[in-house]
Parts: sequence; structure tokens; C-alpha cells
Amino acid sequence: MFSGRKILVGVTGGIAAYKAAEVVSRLRKLNAEVRVAMTKSATEFIAPLTLQSLSTNPVYVEMFNEPKLWNVEHIALAEHIDAVVVAPATANIMTKMAIGLADDFLSTVLLATHAQIFVAPAMNHAMYHHPAIQANLAILKDRGVQIIGPATGFQACGTEGDGRMSEPVEIVESLARFFVGSDWLKGKKALVTAGGTQEPLDPVRYLGNRSSGRMGYAIAQALQEAGAETILVSAPANLATPPGVSRVSVQTALEMYEAVLARFSEVDVVVKAAAVADYRPAFQAEQKIKKDGSNLTLELIPNPDILAELGRKKTSQILIGFAAETENLLTNAQNKMIRKNVNLLVANDVTKPGAGFGSSTNIVSFLFPDGRRIDFPQMSKLEVGRHLVREIAGLLGVETKE
Repeated sequence: MFSGRKILVGVTGGIAAYKAAEVVSRLRKLNAEVRVAMTKSATEFIAPLTLQSLSTNPVYVEMFNEPKLWNVEHIALAEHIDAVVVAPATANIMTKMAIGLADDFLSTVLLATHAQIFVAPAMNHAMYHHPAIQANLAILKDRGVQIIGPATGFQACGTEGDGRMSEPVEIVESLARFFVGSDWLKGKKALVTAGGTQEPLDPVRYLGNRSSGRMGYAIAQALQEAGAETILVSAPANLATPPGVSRVSVQTALEMYEAVLARFSEVDVVVKAAAVADYRPAFQAEQKIKKDGSNLTLELIPNPDILAELGRKKTSQILIGFAAETENLLTNAQNKMIRKNVNLLVANDVTKPGAGFGSSTNIVSFLFPDGRRIDFPQMSKLEVGRHLVREIAGLLGVETKE
């Protein structure tokens, strides 16, 4: 799975930097093409020559050295790698990543690359649990960075606890799991809907809902990671389009209906994660509705049911629906799964802490027409998306054993 893969190993200034040599060595033995970028402080712990010898490639330290590649060096490297693993990842580098600071070669590459990033934290137990570091970790997870470890045990400073860098074999296994899944949906085309639709009342007001779009965007990223050509049909959302994903922007339920139906015949998978308005105003005022002190009555008419329409029209497509409920979760979700003729339904209770709209995490259950159910603990929405991709691959007949 590593043959032909281009992997950048980032090494930062911690005592665990010596373990980077084994990470590089293991990756090379598995036929990966390895590049190494070091911070200046990392060179105090391990010599660049060691990592150059193991990787058989020049080691990058200085931002303005004579270029080793034809392009602006850090940009060229960022565009030609399949994954980055920062091991060890100090508190300093993770903070830079969280705030977008690029003040050396490695941090600049991390900001410029679209490749999957892994970090293996390594620091004192107390540092690891500092609120600032935990907040930065949450930011990185929300952006799709995969965190490896840390491990628990004796630390160089004499304390004991979590904060040790994971062992090189575990780091390489994490990369292997990622690359195993990166080909699951190669050659397949997927469409994801995301965000909350907006139904205009007048030029300044609309009927909407609390959806942030985070779940749909995370699923689109997970599908893209798995090799699928991914289209994201998005209602208004203040989120960056995942790298490699094609975005189609819509506002209303009718616009989303038209965008999805127009593309349905050409895709293999549809994931309907958007919160689509069930109703829209029967009349849209051309000018702002003025307040005059009297009651205002709005007439609402139903929007088309996109998921139900797809369920009627599907032939070979895999159709995934969502049920965001506030009561009787399983009963309502199972009824919806049958009515909408989906292959899998993702159910969540949006009243639970950590599972509501706008949260970076979710707590879901996967329901299947054959009666199977998989319950998941609270996890990031990207992790939910990756679990969903595994199930989609299985529904498509793809072997997903690691």
C-alpha cells in the first residue's frame, strides 16, 4: 500500500525526535518515497544527515536554501506529497498549525498542502493537558488532521502519564490504515448535500434552520479521501470546501432539488446530509415587510421531498439518509428509513450535548433495512464520515478489511 506513495515526515524539537529515524526507516522498507522536513530545534536532537541517509533524499530545514526542486520549494513539496506525518509533534508546532502560523519551512508546508496530515503529539503530561493544547487539538481534529496517540508511560522529564509519542510501528500502521481506505471508492462518483436551506420571505429575511453544514462537509472530505469523485451540493455554510471536492452552491430547497436530481443519474452514491426546509413561504415580498404592530400570518407550502424522490428513482445507486430527531429517535428513524427507501440511515438526537447543530462532534447510529444497527460514541464529524465511508464501501461490494 506504500508503493509509490510520497510521504513527508516532519520532525520537531522534542526528545522523541530520535524515534523519527525509525519512522523513516519503516516507511522506506515499505517502499514509500520519504522526504523529511525538520525545524531548527529538531536538529539539536538528531542530525539531518541521519534522516537524509535513511530517506535517501535531501532534508529540508531552511526556508531559503538553494532550491532542490524546480518550483518554489515549500510549495512544490506541498503539492507533490500524499500525506504528512509530524512525529514528534510538539506543543509549539500544533499551536502554529491551529492558528495558521508559517514561520519556517515545515509550518509553511503544513499550511500549503492539501494532503492528509497526521500528528503524533509528544510533550510533558501537564503540557498535553493544558487547556490551550487541548483546544488546539480540537481545532486540528475539526479540520481533518488525524491525531496518533499520544501514549502513556515514563517521560524524559521524570514524570509519568500520557504525552509520550506513539511508537514508530503504531505511526506507520496509522498511515497504512489511511492508504488502505484511500482506494476503496476509486472510480466511483459521490454526491453529498450539506447545510441548511434558506427560504426567502422578503429581500432581507428568510426561513431557515440551525444546520451549520459541518456533517455534510466532513462526509464529502471522507469520500474524497477514499478516492471518490465527490460533488458537494451546499446550502449557505461558512465552511471551506474540502480539497478536491467540487462544490455546487444553492440557497433554497427547490434549488437543491434541481441540483441533486440533475446529477443523480451520473453518481454511484448520494448522501443526503443537508437540513432541507420542509416548507417555504407561498409568497415572497418584493420589498422588506414593514412592522406595523399587527399580527402577521404566513402561508407556507410544502417543498419537494428530495430524499423520497431519490428513493423512488434510484436504480443501482447507494442512497444514504439522515434523521435528526428530538424524540423517539429509533422509532422515527426506522420509519423514515422504510418510507424513503434508503440503503442506510444515520440517526442522531440533536438535543444531546455534543450531537446538536453547529457542534464539531456527533453521536450517531447507523440503521440498515435488514434490521442491523451500529451505535457510535461521541466522535468528531469527520470520524463519523470515515465510518460511513467504510459502510458505503461495503454496500458497494468493496473489501474493507484492514
